[in-house]
Amino acid sequence: MIRRPFLSAALTLALAGLAPPPAAADPSAGPQLLAPLPDGRKLNFRCTGAGAPTVLLEGGYGADSLGWGRVKVGLAKSYRVCTYDRAGAGFSDPGPLPRDGAAIARDLDRGLTAAGIDGPFIVVGHSAGALYVRLFSNRRPQDVVGMVLVDPSVEHQDRRFAAMFGEGAGGTGPLRARAVQCLAAAEAGTLPSSEPPLDRCVPPARSTQSPTAAAARRAEALRPSTWRARISEIDTIWNATSDQLDAGRQSYGDLPLVVLTADGTYAAAPEALREPLANLWWGLHRELARRSSRGVSRQVAGSSHMMMTDRPDAIIAAVNEVASQANMIKRK
Repeated sequence: MIRRPFLSAALTLALAGLAPPPAAADPSAGPQLLAPLPDGRKLNFRCTGAGAPTVLLEGGYGADSLGWGRVKVGLAKSYRVCTYDRAGAGFSDPGPLPRDGAAIARDLDRGLTAAGIDGPFIVVGHSAGALYVRLFSNRRPQDVVGMVLVDPSVEHQDRRFAAMFGEGAGGTGPLRARAVQCLAAAEAGTLPSSEPPLDRCVPPARSTQSPTAAAARRAEALRPSTWRARISEIDTIWNATSDQLDAGRQSYGDLPLVVLTADGTYAAAPEALREPLANLWWGLHRELARRSSRGVSRQVAGSSHMMMTDRPDAIIAAVNEVASQANMIKRK
């Protein structure tokens, strides 16, 4: 027997032009909600929980909709929480190049509309994803009621690092070189490979993954479009994407804003550079927090750059703090 709630949900998706995928034993083995964009491409969204505001989680370089783990589970107790695959990642279609911040924010804006995911939103961005949610907030200033930036990248930060530590200190050269090698191997059909550094192009199956989920992640790494998107994101981060932020609003007014800085981002740096690097990183984040009169910059102990894995509790607490402030503003 087909239960009415399931039938109603399926009808809603059909009317919105969205395709509910077949049920899978492991949800990560397939898309959840494919939202059509105006050019015919589709973005995959994954939402769980209920409650307002809706929390949007945007990952950093190379991340997809599955990267927030315990953060998403914890937040879903109080909010509707959504992640998505950027164009070319996960189960989303590739997008036209360049994949700069404006293109990414535009896709997210249009994808949310197509998927029927309404605001208000609290946006959470990790690393490079912080640049993208800030550009999204510029597109929807009335809908974004709070922001949490997790060990965030900052526009033109390469210049600040180079000024203090020398040319190339804040560059993305190693990441790009690896992606270029993976792209060449994917185009040649020689992935997966056991030869370094190509052995890192295809992620090994994890013990917690189903065979179908592991196969999906493998297929993603074998697609040349995956690596083209990643290379384009890298190539535009310190020029076009940063310039787009420079051209946007420089003040967030009284928007509730928490900037979280991991205390261990540079723990593996040479000892003589460790403290100067950490101080520069902390300083950039304090500057970012000052863009809002409600901005708070906070160091998180016991965390590497991957805070969502090391200290999900800190991110959940920051979202709760921002949501509380947003509700207070609304009531005034």
